[in-house]
Amino acid sequence: MKSPGGRLIFIALMYNLSMPDYRRTLVPGGTFFFTVVSYNRLPIFTTESARRILHDAWMDVEKRFSFTTVAICLLPDHIHCIWTLPDGDGRTSIRWKEIKRLFTKRYLEEIGPGSDRNLSRMKRGEAAIWQRRFWEHVIINEVDLNHHLDYIHYNPVKHGLVKKPVDWPWSSFHRYVQKGYYPPDWGTAPESSKEEYGE
Repeated sequence: MKSPGGRLIFIALMYNLSMPDYRRTLVPGGTFFFTVVSYNRLPIFTTESARRILHDAWMDVEKRFSFTTVAICLLPDHIHCIWTLPDGDGRTSIRWKEIKRLFTKRYLEEIGPGSDRNLSRMKRGEAAIWQRRFWEHVIINEVDLNHHLDYIHYNPVKHGLVKKPVDWPWSSFHRYVQKGYYPPDWGTAPESSKEEYGE
């Protein structure tokens, strides 16, 4: 499979273990795998309204902060995806911050509050919609890319939501089948991978 985005760059995540936060990798023009999870695993993506709000937020941010969605799978309480960023731009956090902000604003307006907020979130004025951080991995080569594509597209089966990837509608798997990258019956056999990738 040809690598979407062309240029794949490797750099390790830099963690500051003495602090409660950590520094994100800055990889201009890189390709990234993400896991983004709802607060307390609240199944916020199970309604058409919530999925529409997410779609609109995603498109808004993609227009303002250009990126290419290489693959995606939307689960009831989390998102897996792969992005490629433009050359000279490695700002993943600002994009996720904006997607979360736009989604949260409309979700609260149109659907209602999420989970109960803890004291820390009340002090910060944060809604209980998203986990604060997200899992990020820089794709290092084509083998790594293909591995994460498989992980993303098999995820609904892994979580027991469907018997085979083709049965899950909120996934880029169907696009990859149309392009000939996967056969329609791919993923019907049990997968042996035990990786979690931010889950």
